[in-house]
Amino acid sequence: MSTLRNRTTVLAAATTAVLALALTACGGDGSGTKSAGPAKSDSAAAAASTDATDATTTGTAKTGAAGQNTGATKTGTSKTGTSNGSAKTGGDTSDSYAYKHPCRSGDLSVRVYPREGSATQQVIEVNNVGANSCGLSYFPRVSLGAAKASDHSSDIQPTVPGGLGGAPAYPVKPKTAAIAVIDLNPSGANGLTWIDEMNVLADGDHMPNAETQNFELGPDVKVRDPKLGLYRSTVAEAVSSMKQAGTS
Repeated sequence: MSTLRNRTTVLAAATTAVLALALTACGGDGSGTKSAGPAKSDSAAAAASTDATDATTTGTAKTGAAGQNTGATKTGTSKTGTSNGSAKTGGDTSDSYAYKHPCRSGDLSVRVYPREGSATQQVIEVNNVGANSCGLSYFPRVSLGAAKASDHSSDIQPTVPGGLGGAPAYPVKPKTAAIAVIDLNPSGANGLTWIDEMNVLADGDHMPNAETQNFELGPDVKVRDPKLGLYRSTVAEAVSSMKQAGTS
């Protein structure tokens, strides 16, 4: 009996030792596994946080670049030369400017043509093709003669309205015309048949005679007591003014 008890005691002690060793081994592995798990999770979280931060930073930079591009586009549009160019090419169109600046021949285009509905009247149209308003004399200087004549001292000059006064010049804005009408034979009676040319100086007060322009009248023209009106803005007004020629 004593021997059996001793064996039982030794066996129990050995079993206890084995269990303790096994529990120690299991406890170490579990602790290590748990420690390793969170460590890896923290590292992954940090990496994810870093990636998110980088992504946010990258996104902000791209957004900033886009904003700068948008700003550059708007700035470029606002700096277009359209308005500035118009301002530079527009010129001064006021009457006060025209009063101080006589028209130059290079800024004018002169036309002469028959007035529609009349056999004896001619329209003198002086167009301002310059950039600024300019001033003309009250009426063009006109003479009527023979194109091939060597001496023009016998050329005919029309009568004009009297009692002139007022503004220092007739103002003409850019791209507009000053119009005068001349009636070569108001009465329609027999007149001079050798006259075939009209000489027109747009501004007799400021332009030299050398800038006079010559216009062919055509055949069968009879000139007698011609009348010339003042510059006006329409043909009808110019005709009305012409009818006042020779009156004070």
